[in-house]
Amino acid sequence: MSNQLLPIENFFKKRGWKPFPFQRETWKAMINGESGLLYVPTGSGKTYAAVMPIFAQILSGPQKKGLKALYITPLRALARDLELALKEPIDQEEWPIKVESRTGDTKSALKKKQLISPADLLLTTPESLEILISQKNAVDLLKSIETVIVDEWHELLSSKRGSLLELSLAFLRSLNPDLKVWVLSASIGNPEEAAQIAVGPNNSARIIQGGSERKLDVTCLLPKSLDRFPWAGHLGFALKQSLSRELDAKTSTLIFTNTRSQAERWFETLSELRPDMKSLMALHHSSLDRDEREGVEAGVKNGDIKWVVCTSSLDLGVDFQPVERVVQIGSPKMIARMLQRAGRSAHRPGGKSRLLFVPTNSWEILELEALKKALAEDKIESRHPLKKPIDVLLQHMTTLACGPGLSINEFWESLQDTVSFSSVTRKELNWCLKFLTQGGEILGGYEQFHKLIYDAETARYFLAHSKLESLHRMSIGTIVSSEQIKIVFTNRKSLGSLDESFIAKLKKGDVFQFGGKKLEFIMLSQMMAYVKLSQASTNTIPSWGGYRLPISETLSEAFRQILNEPHGKLETLLSPLLKTQARLSILPNENNLLMETWSSKEGEHLYVYPFEGRSVHEGMAQLWALRFARRESSTFSFSINDYGFEILAPVGYEFQKYFDDDFFNTDHLEIEFKESLHLGQMTQRKFREIAQVAGLIFVGYPGSQKSGKQKQVSSSLLYDVFRKYEPGNLLIEQSFQEVFQTSLQIDRMTRCLRRLSGLQQKWQNLASPSPLAFPLLVERVASHLSNESLEKKIERLKKTWEKAEAANAT
Repeated sequence: MSNQLLPIENFFKKRGWKPFPFQRETWKAMINGESGLLYVPTGSGKTYAAVMPIFAQILSGPQKKGLKALYITPLRALARDLELALKEPIDQEEWPIKVESRTGDTKSALKKKQLISPADLLLTTPESLEILISQKNAVDLLKSIETVIVDEWHELLSSKRGSLLELSLAFLRSLNPDLKVWVLSASIGNPEEAAQIAVGPNNSARIIQGGSERKLDVTCLLPKSLDRFPWAGHLGFALKQSLSRELDAKTSTLIFTNTRSQAERWFETLSELRPDMKSLMALHHSSLDRDEREGVEAGVKNGDIKWVVCTSSLDLGVDFQPVERVVQIGSPKMIARMLQRAGRSAHRPGGKSRLLFVPTNSWEILELEALKKALAEDKIESRHPLKKPIDVLLQHMTTLACGPGLSINEFWESLQDTVSFSSVTRKELNWCLKFLTQGGEILGGYEQFHKLIYDAETARYFLAHSKLESLHRMSIGTIVSSEQIKIVFTNRKSLGSLDESFIAKLKKGDVFQFGGKKLEFIMLSQMMAYVKLSQASTNTIPSWGGYRLPISETLSEAFRQILNEPHGKLETLLSPLLKTQARLSILPNENNLLMETWSSKEGEHLYVYPFEGRSVHEGMAQLWALRFARRESSTFSFSINDYGFEILAPVGYEFQKYFDDDFFNTDHLEIEFKESLHLGQMTQRKFREIAQVAGLIFVGYPGSQKSGKQKQVSSSLLYDVFRKYEPGNLLIEQSFQEVFQTSLQIDRMTRCLRRLSGLQQKWQNLASPSPLAFPLLVERVASHLSNESLEKKIERLKKTWEKAEAANAT
């Protein structure tokens, strides 16, 4: 073993480096044929820990042609970055090793060449690996792979991308039972489970931890005083002057927001406040054109750009050595997300990450305290795999039929080598096969759904004709986004893309802000919106489809704990907020459930505070409204945030009278939710995504994609037909399960209801909304008011209540 590692040792010596103990441990484990998880802090040197033994084995073995290893990343940009980083030691040492990347950005000519003359180590994404499996020579191309590395495993694990990768890894293990699989992560709460999922349930998983403890300096940008009636977003922009003064023009800084709209707004705000930084500041989010994003990334690396306002598009492993500081605007809502973002600064072994937190409402100051508490107790979120997503299964079966051919018996065996799909039954697999060969129970009369045909000579299924092969390869992947319109200047230079729903509202001459520029809309033609630069002022910023990040279960637990704990240096600042809550109502704690009622001209308001996150609260509001309606029929409207929910009923509705312990019952939640009309709308939207992943809906050729309405009509028709004529359709069942598990988080809701059932109920009748209730009131009012109108209405409401409060005091 020592002889094999000699070239690696020499490389480290020339650099004046000494391998860390965890790196040596990983090298030894990989050379010994083990698989597992490398769990070390970001910026500690895990890439060299994973890749160097691959290089050592290539150098010490016979120089055979063929693909020997894969390095899989969630991001194309990370693959590009790694290719450059790994070529550095190869060029310096003149090692005869060929490293290439293959992603959606790779030129088609190079992709063709890679199929004939593959590299030794290929850097790729889960989707590009699946496309390799779809090739006719997939077995010959991939059977020589000895090692697979998966970076940022925590980002893939609990998504359909992770499920698809599980199937791909099982296929590779079927070609080489001795395949070594190593996954890398810096932030995961269940490392044992995460490792087992990667290596397969029937193999041993080694977990290696180590690396220098990352030092983390987290500070909070505090206002001089706190509003006693906070609302979401009120505080962030009030701190813009303070943030502008806090930022150093010479310090390379990433400024993270949680949404693209916020990134656009903050970029504009900082540009106005610091015109001296205009040429040194940039915007980065996923809707901007790839060339634009790559230009920003290059600018950060070479020091030309000092400040970047960004979103999760820069969360993951792209290595920005110059970055020394990170700003987080608004709560990251997850401990792991904060660690990931903070780790973008001082991204090197022994570096000290610096993060400045900018709260967007008063309660987020306490969220940061909860984050610190969780970190001190070494708590971080766990990630769990999805349970047999049938749409992903159908896509992978089609991929195999597209390439080496689908043998049902071999495929059944490979499913037992996964965690996500090992519970698939023979009956379910037969349903999938019938669906792909005959269109299932319903679509048999439509030739386009007869995708697979059986070849008796090979005992395998293949795609019915070559046209289906190219259509399938274009559709591979599980990332389903809303319909995008390309934004281009009249010279056809691309700026990026925006949701079709936003563009549809524009008329000629309208001005909006995108990519840090003010743009005038000219016309829409062939899914492209033509624009020109404008000098006009505008408050119109695109909003993108999606949802707000819900607070994680781990963080919400910490938040509940710190509400009534001493707050040290923050006590003076937080005191007016907490004392007002205690005076108007009570300050809840871990042992009680606060339920506030308030009467207004709108009707009767019920405010409930489980502190369990938006997704759970959305489901609980619907569930409790259904249960109230059974006791006294009425119409209800809702408002939700991470701390609680509001149910609004007509004047005179007596919430407390109709409430009983059955509201915490968890026996038949799914059956109850199926009575909700709202659930039908949610499942239909979810089915639209599922149908696209499963290959039921073709999104269109590049440059001529179907519009959102076309896809919606197709999926809606299929949804209605399946529900009416095939009650056991597995894709319909999946759409319900995804709503339950991901949209409503029904398992977490069940745990929450059981927790609440053991708490003491505290009913409080309010004269005016409390500081906890006020954000929920604003949340509902905000849905039909502009930002300016909303702020004026809020100020009027606050003045009215403060006068009433003063009158009561006298």
